[in-house]
Order: sequence, then C-alpha cells, then structure tokens
Amino acid sequence: MDSDSVRDVGRRQLVKWSGLAAAGVVAAGGAPGTATPPRHRPGRPTAAQDGRDRIPPDTLPGGAYDRYVARLAAEGRFSGVVLLSHRGRTVLSRGYGMADEKRRIRNREDTAFALSSAGKPFHAVAILQLAQQGRLKLTDTVGAHLKGFAEDIADQVTIHHLLSGTSGLDMPEEDVRRVFRSRDEVHEYHERRVRQARLTGVPGLPGTGHQEAETTIPALIVEAVSGTTYWDYVQENIFRRCGMTGSAFHTRPQWLTGGHIAHPYMEVAGGGVVDALGNLDKGSPYPYILGKNPGRAFIDAPGDGGFATAPDLVRFARALSDGTVLDRPWADVLTAAKTPLGPASFAAYGIAIDIVEGQWAYQRSGGNPGVGANWSIYPGTGWVGVILTNRDGAPLVDMIGQELRAVTGASPGGGAGGGAGG
Repeated sequence: MDSDSVRDVGRRQLVKWSGLAAAGVVAAGGAPGTATPPRHRPGRPTAAQDGRDRIPPDTLPGGAYDRYVARLAAEGRFSGVVLLSHRGRTVLSRGYGMADEKRRIRNREDTAFALSSAGKPFHAVAILQLAQQGRLKLTDTVGAHLKGFAEDIADQVTIHHLLSGTSGLDMPEEDVRRVFRSRDEVHEYHERRVRQARLTGVPGLPGTGHQEAETTIPALIVEAVSGTTYWDYVQENIFRRCGMTGSAFHTRPQWLTGGHIAHPYMEVAGGGVVDALGNLDKGSPYPYILGKNPGRAFIDAPGDGGFATAPDLVRFARALSDGTVLDRPWADVLTAAKTPLGPASFAAYGIAIDIVEGQWAYQRSGGNPGVGANWSIYPGTGWVGVILTNRDGAPLVDMIGQELRAVTGASPGGGAGGGAGG
C-alpha cells in the first residue's frame, strides 16, 4: 500500500503516500487525466490574499462541490460522508449510502469509518509528543530503543528516517489471507514480521515505496518509551486530548456490532459487492492487493489505521494548530517540508504537503477494499476537508480535486481536471 493541477496533486499523494492506488480506489474511480500545475497568475489575488474569512461559493450547500458529490451518490458511485469546515464551523456536511445494509443503518456525520493509511499521522504525532517531553530524540537510532533488529538497521536508521520515508528499509510481504482473532495475535505477528526488515537502500535518501516498517517501528518505539500499547497511547494522548469521542482502534467484533461504524463493501471477482466483515473467505480482485480483505485484520497493525468520524478529523486538524496535541513549534516540525516530491509538493512526517494557489495544503489519504479516506488541511485559511467512503468504486482522486478546487479556487489546467468524475 502506498502520492500541479488539482488532479496531479491528488494522484501523486495517493500513489506515493496514501495507499489508494494499491487498494484499487483510484482504478475504480476511472483513469486520472493529465493537467498542468495550478499556478498563481500575475494580477490575480491568491485565496489567502482574497481574505481568510471568505467563504467560497463552491463550498456552500448547493454549491459546485455539494452538487458534484450528490451526483456521484445518485449514480451509485459514492457511499460515505463529506465535510467542509472553516475555522471549526461546519460549512457543508453530507452523508450518503448505508453504513450497514443488513441493519439498514445509514451513513451519517457521526458514523466512524476505517481510515487505513489516513491514520498513519497519529504515530508521527505520538513520536513528536515524546520528543517534546525529552523522552526521545528524532536522531535516535532504532537500536537506541528496540532490540532484535539487524545490526545495520539498529545502528544506521533513525526515527527521522522512519517518519520522513527515507529509511531505506524493505520487509517481507504480508500474509493478506490470514484471519486474526485477537489484538495480541495482531501485535505479535507484526512485531515479529517487522524484525525481518532489511536495509536495501541508503538511509536519508527518498524511497519510492510505501514501507510498512516505517509505520510499525515508530509505533513500537512509542510503546517502548511510554510503557503502554500504541493503541492505548493514541487513544489517551491524541483522541481523548483532541475531543475525538467517535474515534478508536476497533476490533472486528466491535466493527460488526457497532451501529455507528461503517462496514466496508468491497467488490469481488465477477463484479459483485459484499460486506467484507461477513465474508472473510472473499478477497479483493484488484491486482495490487489481490485477495485482501480488511475484516481479517481484527485491529490494524500498530502505527496504522484506526477509525474516525469526519468531525473528529476536523477536531484533530484544529488541535494541531492550537497547541492541544503538540506545542506549536513541534506541530511545525510535523508539517515542515522534508523531501521534495514535485515542483510544489513535499513529504512531511506522515503527510503530503503542497503549495496550491499561494497557500499550503496538507493531506493524508488511505485505502483498502471497501475503504477510502482523505483529510485535507488548508492552514492559511482555516479550512479542513474530509472524505470518507465505505464502498469500492468511489473516484476519490477526483473528489479530492473537487474539494481542493472549491476551497482554494485552483483551476484545472489543460486536462479533464477534478470535474471528470461528475
């Protein structure tokens, strides 16, 4: 699992950082077009210069973005929730489709969705909280906190390398057909597996893949330093501190029985769609994740995933800016550009950041069979956008492009642009 026009920003981030291409979400939504980077044209004010408190018409109920999502839902191409928030106030909130078709429970604003890779920034925040407290340093090597790793990894790979995607690590393929039965079983499997990682690149140089070791090892470091499980640490020090009351690391039994948690509806061979939770014997037909079913995991691997509602992701975004979850200098460390990905695109710690229409846009996406998630933060103007879906086939790249266009006014260049999905 692994990311300017509106379109290219989304495609690069999803492929490089987010896992959506590997999860089949991009393919299900149609082939992305090509376009030129959004750029500031002389004489035209940027969104930030236009006024930070301006509400663009396209973001309002009945506006272009709202109409676009409604069309997708009417065509059966979107099931989930979208939300746009400006300075903590909800401007647009819509829910479509069913969270649980068997029990006829609809998706609503307070429905929790699986995040997949969109939950990865939580482990980066956890690490920075411990660094802020002086309990670890970003220059610490893996071996400073963990045992059982190959000597070159223990001595050369630092926490910074892991968080910035420059570790040079590779690891064995995951057994996607394994069905887990407990949290302890999940933890033991991923801890054992990550200790089989190999150093195949040069630490400090950007990699081209989406390495699970760069997620699991920081989570294990959080556990070693804090003395608690990664899941419990994040629940207490991030979710609770931010007021994210609808967010958790749910187990499969909780996912099955909780009426407020969206079930993943995945496509299977032959074109049918099934509830992944009730069909653990079935897997995705998409080549990049052939045979995968998110319901088999029981709970996500340490450092990955989790569940959140759209308003909770807005609360998390706000908490990053107001000192709730990290002191402001440490929040700046999280979002500062680390590695160039393109002319105006960079990797930060666990997120992708872009310069769009003269302002920063932070983004993290994730995907699995029947799962798609994206949250975007526009810090200069106070906007936050959330897209959560629980059904294969959503054109998530296009949806991100339409959201970005509505918030920033970015104009697609010579290609089809974000509106192609409508």
